[in-house]
Amino acid sequence: MISKDILAYNDAKDATDKSICELLASEITKHLPEAENKIWHAHPVWFLDGNPTVGYSKQKAGIRLMFWSGADFEEEALNVKGKKFKDASIFYNSVEEVNVKDLQRWLDKSKSIQWDYKNLAKRKGKLERLK
Repeated sequence: MISKDILAYNDAKDATDKSICELLASEITKHLPEAENKIWHAHPVWFLDGNPTVGYSKQKAGIRLMFWSGADFEEEALNVKGKKFKDASIFYNSVEEVNVKDLQRWLDKSKSIQWDYKNLAKRKGKLERLK
């Protein structure tokens, strides 16, 4: 189930961005039904066992879909890599750009490839692999 705060976030977007956000939220929730979802740092984020896993946000380049551990997915399309952590992203500017099969594969990988962001502050910024 998608949280009411995420639904409100999506509703506040223009028609194009709203359709992208609604598709992403629907697919993420369908493929990560065990994940908690909420607005975190002003953006929709899904958590597995308290660990941020996937989320999206509106940026100048479009809707950014980000996987916190995505740099290790070895997926060419997730080509916007974080400099400090293990995140990877892709930008969308129309719902037609979203390849649902790719998204489903990335969501499957997000369950089996995880870095521990939940305890990042406790470890003074050092990431450790969970899975």
